[in-house]
Amino acid sequence: MSEQAHPSAGGRIELVDLGRGIALLAMFVYHFAYDLSYFRLIRVDVVSDPAWRAFARLIAGSFLVIVGFSLVLATRKGFDRGAYLRRLALVACAAILVTSATWFALPDIFIFFGILHHIALASVLALPFLFLPTAVIAIAAAVVFALPFILGHDLFTQDWLAFLGFGPWPLTADFVPLFPWFGCVLAGMVLARLVLPTARESGWARWRAGSAPARLIVLGGRNSLFVYLVHQPLFIGALFLFMQATGQMAGPKLPDAEAAPFLAACQRSCTGTGTPKEICERVCSCSMDGLKQADLWVKALADALSPAETERAREIGLACARRP
Repeated sequence: MSEQAHPSAGGRIELVDLGRGIALLAMFVYHFAYDLSYFRLIRVDVVSDPAWRAFARLIAGSFLVIVGFSLVLATRKGFDRGAYLRRLALVACAAILVTSATWFALPDIFIFFGILHHIALASVLALPFLFLPTAVIAIAAAVVFALPFILGHDLFTQDWLAFLGFGPWPLTADFVPLFPWFGCVLAGMVLARLVLPTARESGWARWRAGSAPARLIVLGGRNSLFVYLVHQPLFIGALFLFMQATGQMAGPKLPDAEAAPFLAACQRSCTGTGTPKEICERVCSCSMDGLKQADLWVKALADALSPAETERAREIGLACARRP
């Protein structure tokens, strides 16, 4: 890239937009792989694969660090209440749109507290930290990261408190609970406090994209909310067209050979209680996905769950049974 150092138009720091744009590209890779896996076009189960799960967490963490950094950046010359409220309203409306769309498209795993929901809530919770010393913010970030590991996952088991991250994780296509992920936002605020004072002397804040690819990535990062909302419908639409053109069945992933015995045993047990077959099929498939998301699938197949893990698996099954 042949980038040049010039003052950014409008006072923006384009390196921040570049970082956000790179995070978007990584998100495209993950979501497209997720869609391919969901429609059984690839053999890898993206949801349960450890490497893909780590990649997804890295992407989410990157976005949230940039949220904290951008909050400090936007308020370094004073707090613009109007601009803040407009941005918050946009993100909150987008989060509601995502919940509504997935409720109809993916009712069994609809998104009720994903990355946009977290950003909206974190944008409010982070406001008081703008007026605190950097050391205090750093300590708060460490506490937020540590609390889930100190308190465990059985503190709040009510469904309506699931967003906190202290109870059993629900079955959902995207879940970014408050703890420990709010720690990434606070870490981003600490990073901004440390590096922004050096911006003028070092010159990195004057960096501007010179090549066409870099300008495109910066443009995407500058309009990240719009890009986030439109990319998945485009991916799914393209996959449907591909499956129709190649004569493949368009539908959710089918159970593989490893899962078939589990599903058969689960459905026999369920129908034995008098529950209709259609409901049992849904509950068992939901339970299988939940065990994979909770990293209990391999142990469940090997019948090697500990008492605590067995209770977690039972909670997953009950959560599936409660879904409409």
